Amino acid sequence: MFYWFDIFGVVVFAITGSLAAGNKNLDLFGGLVLALVTALGGGTLRDVILGNYPIFWVADLSYIYVVSATALLMFVIARYKKIPVRTLLVADAFGLAFFSVLGAQVALQQGSPAVVAIIMGMLTGVAGGIIRDILSNEIPLILRQEIYATAALAGAAGFVGLSQLWDISQLNLALAAALTLGLRLAALKWEFSLPVFLTNQDK
Repeated sequence: MFYWFDIFGVVVFAITGSLAAGNKNLDLFGGLVLALVTALGGGTLRDVILGNYPIFWVADLSYIYVVSATALLMFVIARYKKIPVRTLLVADAFGLAFFSVLGAQVALQQGSPAVVAIIMGMLTGVAGGIIRDILSNEIPLILRQEIYATAALAGAAGFVGLSQLWDISQLNLALAAALTLGLRLAALKWEFSLPVFLTNQDK
């Protein structure tokens, strides 16, 4: 089940990369690059930090094939139908939810301490989106006021906490992913945000 959740997260993040490329009027190659770095960037960074070799998409080439097929499909769809920017944000929320939890799960399987697992979960969820936004000349979502990394952190922490209570991995994954998704979608709908850092000059 974890494998198929991972594939689903890869597909969703590949969609967000393709949508970002479409919003910037990039060509097919540009769309493929953004899809790949968005879908695989977070997991790659996680595996490098944890020393988990070979990297997950090197060990299983189906990830490359799935991302490439998704990017090609989105390239065709975007030529005939304009996709709202809001769709990118919602799709990104789903990817964030699944990847933050799965990243924490991978770290726990590697024997990492709880704190490290939580950080790896957040990193897996946000890193691909950061690379995507930088390459598409956008301010990364993680640097904006709205709740983003906090949602990933909450989901990863929730998963690690539940894993300490009982060994029901599928339920833990579902509950923790729902927490991240709920926080992120609520932030999008009601514009929740963390307090802004102000200096005396701003007051």
